Amino acid sequence: MARLPRLTLPGYPHHVIQRGNNRQAIFATVADYRALLDLLEENAKKFDVAVHAYVLMSNHFHLLATPQTADGLPKMMQAVGRSYVRYFNDTQKRTGTLWEGRYKSTLIQSERYLLACMVYIDLNPVRAGKVAQPQNYPWSSHLHYLGVRSDRLITPHALYWELGNTPFAREAAYAEMVQSGINTVQQTALTDATLQGWALGEPDFVAELQKRTERRVAKTTAGRPISTQKITVK
Repeated sequence: MARLPRLTLPGYPHHVIQRGNNRQAIFATVADYRALLDLLEENAKKFDVAVHAYVLMSNHFHLLATPQTADGLPKMMQAVGRSYVRYFNDTQKRTGTLWEGRYKSTLIQSERYLLACMVYIDLNPVRAGKVAQPQNYPWSSHLHYLGVRSDRLITPHALYWELGNTPFAREAAYAEMVQSGINTVQQTALTDATLQGWALGEPDFVAELQKRTERRVAKTTAGRPISTQKITVK
């Protein structure tokens, strides 16, 4: 069976996962993490993609990003992927592929899933046992949202700005959200939708989305929900 093209539409947030081939490490030094972040910043600007959140793990990375054009996200990911492989192979004196095939992505409903996805991304190092608290992990956007550092790659989504009227209020509200975490239903929904490439949202959102593309947006009949359980951040 021919694989479906990626579901990518401008103006919607997309959760993206890119893994190393056979789960191998994609970073060998601190400089490698910085190199990938530099490439993401450069190409996000070039292809008009707003990156809202990220985490770089040892063998994969996550992005939450909104493209402004239909081909902005795939062009950004292609440019970043190719440039980083050349850089990594040159510095590590290696050849061959680095990535586990194409990146995985899903389009998500902002009002229902965007903040939950940000929390999901920030907690990835905690779930992996890298750190006890997300603020102790240096290679994510979490410290930007805590006000600890300014990250040039990040463009906060409008829903983040609605968390408070001042920077302190927004930072405190988001920090509390991350500390509360997400439940297993939320985590599974975000993971499965991304790996399978189906849109993640409520039934009316999925039905409306289907009108904008000929590509099927859900595994079930167009317009039916992926899950009937309402998913919100605690």
